[in-house]
Amino acid sequence: MMRYRAMWGGPPEPRRTPHRQAGLTLLEVVIAVTLVSILSTGILMAMRVALDALQKANSKLMDNRRVSGAQRVVEQQIAGFMPVKTICAGSPAPTEMIFFQGAAQSMRMVSTYSLQEAWRGQPRILEFQVIQGEEGEGVRLVVNEIPYTSPLEPGQLCVAMVADPILGVSVPRFRPIEVGPQSFVLGDKLAWCRFSYLEPAKAPQVERWRPDWVLPRWPLGIRVEMVPLIDNPSRLRPLTITAAVRFNRALDITYIDF
Repeated sequence: MMRYRAMWGGPPEPRRTPHRQAGLTLLEVVIAVTLVSILSTGILMAMRVALDALQKANSKLMDNRRVSGAQRVVEQQIAGFMPVKTICAGSPAPTEMIFFQGAAQSMRMVSTYSLQEAWRGQPRILEFQVIQGEEGEGVRLVVNEIPYTSPLEPGQLCVAMVADPILGVSVPRFRPIEVGPQSFVLGDKLAWCRFSYLEPAKAPQVERWRPDWVLPRWPLGIRVEMVPLIDNPSRLRPLTITAAVRFNRALDITYIDF
């Protein structure tokens, strides 16, 4: 056939060349996989660093809000201090007493402000107590809120009236404060926390803060000192709260609660 076409001047038959298939070599695949893995690792590391920074910022913000919120709550609870006279339930004879318990690590009083209802609800009997922190990490300040139903309710916490030889009067003795799942944590991871109470000055310009309160009247002021276990400059530090005890009712008048 080739000879016939060449003899008569026909076009020669084209030469057949082998067909080459397109594809990737093994080396190219390895290089591509390596580049993708490097890029993925870099992106994951950048996301992890960003998430860690966001978590630390959120944790710092929440701790600062918790500290400032706790301080504001304690200030408002003291601002809502309500003077109450009651009858000691543990005394054999009906004995009238003022309701207030003040010690260095605990305090009881009646307030018109509560964590559950703020200023909108009924008064509460507040029990503040300093306890050991979790896993031995410092101490924490907790508070119990007991509904105040009548002037006789606080008297149920009194176990006896004991004569004080120095003051020459009978002072109440109270039950220990019980801390449980219903207790609210106001301050945590503290190096120490203590209460002190302002008594009437015997001389002008002189203040005396007592670590305990046994006088047969209410204090003029309450101080709550809190020091963090770890002093971190980047976090809000608990401050000492000093608040005056202001009475919103005349102490020489007996009120009837409805």
